[in-house]
Amino acid sequence: MSKNEVSRVLEQIAACLELKGANTFRIRAYRTAARAVAGFPEDLAAAAESGALAELNGIGPATHKIILDVLVNGRSHVLEDLREEIPAGLVDMMKISGLGVAKIRQIHESLRIDTLSELEEAARDGRLAKLPRFGRKTAEKVLRGLEFLKRVTEFRLFHHARAEARAMLPALRELPGVSRAEIVGGIRRRSEIIEDMDFVVELDGPWDQLVRRLDSLVDVTEFASEADGVFTLKFGSGSVADVSATPSREMGFRMVRGTGSELHVQQLAERAAGLGLVWTDNGIERDGETIACPTEEDVYAALDLPWIPPELREGQGEIAAAANGQLPHLVKADEIRGFLHCHSDYSDGTSTVRDWAIAARDAGYEYVGITDHSAAAAYAGGLYPEAISEQHAMIDEVNREFDDLRVLKGVEADILQDGSLDYTPEIRASFDFIIASWHSGFGQDGPTMTKRILKAMDDPNMAIFGHPTGRLLLSRDPYPMDLDAIFEKAADRGIAIEINADPQRLDLDWRLVRAAVQKGVVVSIGADAHNVAGMINMDLGVGIARKAWLTADQVLNARTLDGFLEHVAARRAN
Repeated sequence: MSKNEVSRVLEQIAACLELKGANTFRIRAYRTAARAVAGFPEDLAAAAESGALAELNGIGPATHKIILDVLVNGRSHVLEDLREEIPAGLVDMMKISGLGVAKIRQIHESLRIDTLSELEEAARDGRLAKLPRFGRKTAEKVLRGLEFLKRVTEFRLFHHARAEARAMLPALRELPGVSRAEIVGGIRRRSEIIEDMDFVVELDGPWDQLVRRLDSLVDVTEFASEADGVFTLKFGSGSVADVSATPSREMGFRMVRGTGSELHVQQLAERAAGLGLVWTDNGIERDGETIACPTEEDVYAALDLPWIPPELREGQGEIAAAANGQLPHLVKADEIRGFLHCHSDYSDGTSTVRDWAIAARDAGYEYVGITDHSAAAAYAGGLYPEAISEQHAMIDEVNREFDDLRVLKGVEADILQDGSLDYTPEIRASFDFIIASWHSGFGQDGPTMTKRILKAMDDPNMAIFGHPTGRLLLSRDPYPMDLDAIFEKAADRGIAIEINADPQRLDLDWRLVRAAVQKGVVVSIGADAHNVAGMINMDLGVGIARKAWLTADQVLNARTLDGFLEHVAARRAN
């Protein structure tokens, strides 16, 4: 089983335990283990066999035993036992925003409801609204949450889809007659959520041989062959892959067509028509003859355009920019100098300050900003004032050991419900920088939320606004707020807006990042990593920055250490 599948088992166990009212620390242990497994950079089975897995931070004896069970048997006996006690529908209800464990228990015990369909019926016929502490607004919110779940059931998070596509790629490349195979579609464009995996294969041999081989791939449950060499595979996991086969002379065209969004491809076809060319499903024609396009550069050159980076192929002005020579030099991962937004074992992380320093240095960063949760986030082991001096002393000690990396004393301070930041002004001033985020008060309406954020921005210690809209991909919509007003004040105060690179967040949305930058906002990319394995999150954040057309000079932590600290100092002086 894959790391993601093992991680999901641990998350499901945590959800079942939460519904049973188990010990909070036990529940947190399973969620910590799930994060550790998902972010583990090496082969999970090999680490389990060698014993290295048992030494991994975040993995205890109980969770280690469950992981071994899943790896050996393909299932967890602990989860199966819990599922006999907890109806599956109750676990599904936990995916509905605003429907916590206490309310789910109340629904189950009062109305004997244990499926999503029964919940929807009760929300529509008035039974849900009649429950104590529910009411009409809660019932309407549940209905909206159910509709959201229906919309997203066919989609997967980008990092999960990309990992599966990358795992499938070698199998395609090894098929007889295939000289090249590439991932295209939303994965190549780095879309936040993915419906299907898309591939293009360059085929030297006959299609019938490819068809037989595709149909026999591991875990394929359904196979369909369509016209023009397009094949659809459905797997036991529920994933769907579309494979387009093409001769080498059309490979570039199929890559462009397969990668671009529908709007991008439509605009390319319109440009072709304006140049007296014909865009067809199989290539670009001039005077009835198909132009050979073995590379993507050939396709764009035929349209009198430079090559356009895949992340920009969304039909959002990139073709006009390319035609006018105005495509940006997109930020690259190796231009990020500072690794920001990471949690240590002083709060809910599993890596030590020294672990972070070593990992950041080895990855080529110049500085790393430790940002554990503040005291208000007690559920996440937030730092109480007496622990701050202990952590700062540890950071000073680590900094004395390194001459090629600086560890910064940061914190992810909660924006409280009245708009103030956690801690006293004196404590806030003791940090090198502050990421201000909100983790409570989700029920506030748009105007109240906006007022709360704007007030927080008056605090001169707020250098970065973390995961601004609160969205959780495929789980929770962004919360309502006046982003225009927030962007304008951020630009005026010199506050950076974060692209939170946690794969479940990717918040701010790339479209909104573009809007923020157009208002003069500086962007920070934060990994929101809870162990050093989570350093891979930074790549996801850079992908969102690239989709938003950002260059290195628009990213705060692409600056040198001095440049970053100058930003913080200017903010405190503003």
